[in-house]
Amino acid sequence: MPNSLAEMLRSDMECEGLLECFHGLKELDKRCFQQLVDAETAVTIDELAEQVDRERSTVYRAVQRLLDAGLIDKEQINYDQGGYYHVYKPADPEVIREDMQRLLNDWYAEIGQLIQEFEDKYSDAADVSVPAES
Repeated sequence: MPNSLAEMLRSDMECEGLLECFHGLKELDKRCFQQLVDAETAVTIDELAEQVDRERSTVYRAVQRLLDAGLIDKEQINYDQGGYYHVYKPADPEVIREDMQRLLNDWYAEIGQLIQEFEDKYSDAADVSVPAES
């Protein structure tokens, strides 16, 4: 990952990198998300753990990060005899896009404020006259 914004802008950026950039996702998180996108139907944690060849508890933590980021949806399926289980599927891409746009706008506004503070702080220092050499 590039160390600066300038390096990031010069690098080859891909849309898959947005999940890492916006939400700080780990490699397993991205793999789980891709499996859910590729699945034809909603998937259980056990099915997902088998697909990514990881322990159920590890995949559960990745799924929780995806849920917290709003990238996937969780649905409860009830058994007729009582009890239930959960299945997971990707969130609506438009909803994900809108959330990323909101985060970007918030970041842009905050960075704009910091840049203004930078100018205010250092313009005062630049106004101090330097004594001429004799």
